[in-house]
Amino acid sequence: MDELQKPKTFRDTVSTVDKEGHRKWIYALQPKGYLYKLRTYVSWVYLAIFFAIPFIKINGVPFLQFNILERRFIFFGKIFTPDDFFIFAVGMITFIVFIVLFTVIYGRIFCGWVCPQTIFMEMVFRKIEYWIEGSANDQKVLDRSEWNTNKILRRGGKHLAFFLLSFIIANTFLTYIIGVENLIKYAREPFYEHFGLIFGLLAFTLIFYAIYAFVRELACIVICPYGRLQSVLLDKDTVVVAYDYVRGEPRGKIHKGAERTNGDCIDCNQCVAVCPTGIDIRNGTQMECTNCTACIDACNFMMDKVGLPQDLIRYASENNIAEGKKLEFTGRMKAYTVILALLIGLMAFLLITRDNIDAHITRSKGQLFTEVDNNKLANFYEIKLINKTNEDIAFNLKLENIGGEIKLVGTDKIIAKTLQQGKANFMIILDKEKVKEYKTNLEIALYDGNKKIRTIKTNFLGPFK
Repeated sequence: MDELQKPKTFRDTVSTVDKEGHRKWIYALQPKGYLYKLRTYVSWVYLAIFFAIPFIKINGVPFLQFNILERRFIFFGKIFTPDDFFIFAVGMITFIVFIVLFTVIYGRIFCGWVCPQTIFMEMVFRKIEYWIEGSANDQKVLDRSEWNTNKILRRGGKHLAFFLLSFIIANTFLTYIIGVENLIKYAREPFYEHFGLIFGLLAFTLIFYAIYAFVRELACIVICPYGRLQSVLLDKDTVVVAYDYVRGEPRGKIHKGAERTNGDCIDCNQCVAVCPTGIDIRNGTQMECTNCTACIDACNFMMDKVGLPQDLIRYASENNIAEGKKLEFTGRMKAYTVILALLIGLMAFLLITRDNIDAHITRSKGQLFTEVDNNKLANFYEIKLINKTNEDIAFNLKLENIGGEIKLVGTDKIIAKTLQQGKANFMIILDKEKVKEYKTNLEIALYDGNKKIRTIKTNFLGPFK
């Protein structure tokens, strides 16, 4: 029977678990090749941006901040408060649709190239591990060796480096919440004044340390929901890291001087040896594959060694491998693109029309109107302001559509401090002759000095006619 006609077998076990259900530790060889170098350069840019963003400010406002403690979020120097929740909702939906569209077309390329877990695990912690403990084979030998001075120094040095780096990462994440200035300020103050903050910092340090020292690839295989989402989004037109089984099968070792009758796969298992999740890409697209391209570099290296064409493993779709089809923009992709374009347009409109000052005027409860000096009527109001700028603002009010007088009650200024809510009570006084109906529409202009912020509509109640 021809090799290609033999019954297919399917993988029915998890690559990181043995038959007894125990964890199989992955000793991944360090990849070498063009794509690994390119990923390294991408990681340098990524890490530089990650550690630099907390220090970047626009007009005194952080470039990016997620202050969940004070319910304040800053994106690209724009401050958002809980009142902007609908913008967050639209933004989240837009982001999800973008992920869906991107995954439908390019699979898990995000996971392999710019996912924080992959960047830190493969480009930072794994490299530190190679530097301290040596290659994958050296690590195996070290694990199996008896505890001695060499093992204690290497293993202890690695875990110390992992913990310190996790502490730095946790502090960086903290600056995204409270800001660099507050982190420095708290660090200089007695620790017992910020016990809760320190406890949270240490907790996140331990979480990061546990993930990168022990959990590792299980974060991608078991914990991350994106891997589960992938399985329902991929189709035969999705570009993934794939093995060209048409060209590669049947597999067979290469023998010098002998005529080759098998496929191009020489069954060297280097694609398995470099895989950080321990899978065999030749079994087809798998949930554990993060599209990190390590197998592509390893396979290309071996193809060069034996004089066979590269790209036996490459970025390709199932239809591209099976039928030689190029990537097509399918109806499914077009539908997602249209939805995404509409959502992006809506997001742009909401951001452009969003005000930095929110103001609401309500009539005081319990009163309709009050007579003043026999020929005038007064209504009482309350104004609430939310200042989403980085400076205190003193406001004043003016009637626009009718002659009358505005008097503040209990204060001489309406002040809204930076990133806080301000409120004040005031009364509007009109001549009786101008109040011709039970409800008179009013337009009140809100000013910051001589600059008009917005016009707020309300009504003035008078006697029944």
